[in-house]
Amino acid sequence: VQLQASGGGLVQPGGFLRLACTLSRGGFSAMGWYRQAPGKQRELVARITSGGATDYADSAKGRFTISRDIRKKTVYLQMNNLKPEDTAVYHCNAGFGHVNYWGQGTKVTVSS
Repeated sequence: VQLQASGGGLVQPGGFLRLACTLSRGGFSAMGWYRQAPGKQRELVARITSGGATDYADSAKGRFTISRDIRKKTVYLQMNNLKPEDTAVYHCNAGFGHVNYWGQGTKVTVSS
């Protein structure tokens, strides 16, 4: 299974970005976005199940929205009101039962 992440970039504080992660096959049980800032551990940002149930890190609640398009095999992360502390490499993850797959990551930089 391959995951292709896109949508990162440079944005000013208060701005927005939408990340996308497209899978090479459907049928995932859950997908999530994680991020890793320099010098920090990778952390969960948001997760969505195939049924549409969502879960967010406290730092993402109210600002980020995860969604999926099953037909397109794509999961999105809409990020609004971005802050400098959101700067990180964002990785998508897909779970198929007990097996997890990772995408290559897309860099998000929030800076004025």
